[in-house]
Amino acid sequence: MATNGLKQRHPPASVPDKKEEDTKIAEQQHPGGAIKHGVWKQGLRMLLFAVYFNGCCVCIFITQLTGAPLYFYNKDLFYAWMAMTKQQFGITLTTMTNWWAPVKMRVSGDESVRGQMRKTEDGRLECDFPERMVLISNHQIYTDWVYLWWVAYASKMHGHLYIILKESIRYIPIIGQGMLFYGFIFLSRKWSKDKERLSYRLKKLNSSHSGPLSGTQSLDPMWLLIFPEGTNLSKNGRAGSKKWADKNQIPDMRHAMLPRSTGLLYCLNELKDTVEYMYDCTVAYEGVPRGQYGQDLFTLRSTYFQGRPPKSVNMYWRRFAIKDIPMADEKIFGDWLLERWREKDNLLEYYVENGRFPADSGTTPYVNGAKYAKGAGYIETEVRPKNPLEVLTILIPPAAVALVLNVIVKVVNMMLRILRIK
Repeated sequence: MATNGLKQRHPPASVPDKKEEDTKIAEQQHPGGAIKHGVWKQGLRMLLFAVYFNGCCVCIFITQLTGAPLYFYNKDLFYAWMAMTKQQFGITLTTMTNWWAPVKMRVSGDESVRGQMRKTEDGRLECDFPERMVLISNHQIYTDWVYLWWVAYASKMHGHLYIILKESIRYIPIIGQGMLFYGFIFLSRKWSKDKERLSYRLKKLNSSHSGPLSGTQSLDPMWLLIFPEGTNLSKNGRAGSKKWADKNQIPDMRHAMLPRSTGLLYCLNELKDTVEYMYDCTVAYEGVPRGQYGQDLFTLRSTYFQGRPPKSVNMYWRRFAIKDIPMADEKIFGDWLLERWREKDNLLEYYVENGRFPADSGTTPYVNGAKYAKGAGYIETEVRPKNPLEVLTILIPPAAVALVLNVIVKVVNMMLRILRIK
């Protein structure tokens, strides 16, 4: 494994005093550079962003409502329709980031993903990741899932991503209802309540449909995204992780938080007969000083409105065969996951010291006539759609609905006029 030679060189970071932390952030130069847009231009960017994002969300929600009756007619068509709307949201995020917060993406991985990532002739990322997998990641900033959805887009799986989220998100108008249509899993962080909900949703994810967008396998495509840390890295999260580490007399992490194993173990056990691999992504944002938090630097305002996104977002990919993961005993699995997270913490330390993750550039020789696989090294690209006109696909279904309604209204008005004449 690529992380075998990485060693912990620093003690766990202590929790800084809030005033001291705020002062340091204010005094130093922002890692995204100077503010590129003045107040008025920021206001304009904010207005255009709101119009674009909210407009796309409303259009997608209308499309979802239009297709909702399909559930009672043909469930295969219903799930295909919702997968299409999920693709639309993936396109929304990709174009939104490309227009308002362009960022360099630097992607690499170890030998386990050799041959599965490449850079196209026009500079885009393409991945040959499987149609069904469990995806885990450290959680640095709220926008982590935006970049992971982009990877799903690069794998043509942006219509089949399922995310485990905290329950409060489901109550956000339009967005929350839209995510319910997507089949996202909302948890309250009370295992007695969440277990039943997880069980129901995972049974759905183990089902198969034969309609459009159903994939090439007998089971539906599915990427189940889980953040085992439970929340993004912050001062409060750091303090909670340190408290748990002290309570259990184990070393805390330096750049991540101690992972929670219960939910992930349950998901893996429920899906082990239908999913072959669990993929692991380690995410790091360029310029975050040691002991500080990306969420405090790369806010929505600084990233999308002030013109100060991260100079690069870095991803390091690994995969683990489900059959090799010890899932029979909760304690053993918890220790296994903790060891993987310490490897992740070492990778993040390596990134802090070197400015990039390791990268596999090796070649797997031919074996029994099989095609060789070559490591991609560092793939530097950007978040952008394959075709800028893809965003128009979001408008087509609502426009069609509006056209049909317009025709119906005109026919009704014509009939009323005829009736009055009679």
